Amino acid sequence: MSQVSIILPARNEARNLEKLLPEIRHHHPDAEIIVVNDGSTDDTAAVCARFEVRCIHHPYSMGNGAAVKSGARQASHDVLVFLDADGQHDPAVIASLVAKLEEGYEMAVGARTWGSHASPQRLAANWIYNHLASYMAGHRIADLTSGFRAVRARHFRRFLYLYPNGFSYPTTCTMAFFRSGLPVAYVPIAARSRSGKSHIRLLEDGVRFFMIILKVGTLFSPMRLFLPVSLALFMTGALYYLYTFINFHRFTNMSAVVFLSAVLTFLIGILAELVSALHYKEADAERRLVRRDDDPDAP
Repeated sequence: MSQVSIILPARNEARNLEKLLPEIRHHHPDAEIIVVNDGSTDDTAAVCARFEVRCIHHPYSMGNGAAVKSGARQASHDVLVFLDADGQHDPAVIASLVAKLEEGYEMAVGARTWGSHASPQRLAANWIYNHLASYMAGHRIADLTSGFRAVRARHFRRFLYLYPNGFSYPTTCTMAFFRSGLPVAYVPIAARSRSGKSHIRLLEDGVRFFMIILKVGTLFSPMRLFLPVSLALFMTGALYYLYTFINFHRFTNMSAVVFLSAVLTFLIGILAELVSALHYKEADAERRLVRRDDDPDAP
């Protein structure tokens, strides 16, 4: 099995870490364990020192995504494993996630089963996000917001500039991997009940998740957004023109405006598609470099 760096973003999770860190060490005695203390006001730092795990300190709370990025930058190994510090994720599953990478996947995500969600509201929200993201990415996404995942470090770090500092880094990470043609696997998991209060705000963070899906989808697959909007505008203009022609026997300015909007939206989508191609060019260049490192005679 590959050497792994296990990264836990933590904000006031000292009580949970007291139980979780020994459990991780039991299952993975040789792993590098990094706790990112995101401006905690409890004994998180003392708990990390007691269990002799590496602790990265933020002077104030910068967000879950910022903590994940700090851990990814400091990790030593080629495989990164992320899990929440609240005890929801079972460290025994880490081996299954890493095994997926050994099979050829570049990222493996712990997909929560239906009964693992904290509330019916969050279950419904995740169902909507998963389906919207699946459309934008062109692949089935089983769990868009799961923070339990194993990933190749070189690929994860490539997209650091895209990841937000808040709780929606899994959304951006998943979309970026799929649209860059990097294989992603899902491993069903049963999330354990967390201790303490969740820092996620359903409405505010839900709107943020939605905007990130659109932003990342537009960045990596713009025509999946612009083409349906363009077609909708064109059909609206055509129906309105049919209505005015039957009733007034003329072509109105409003129909012209809607038709022009449809054409402009389509052209913006074409331009965005050309910009998006630059990301795939970068991904292909990196794959060639990796292949040459493994095989100097590779083309």
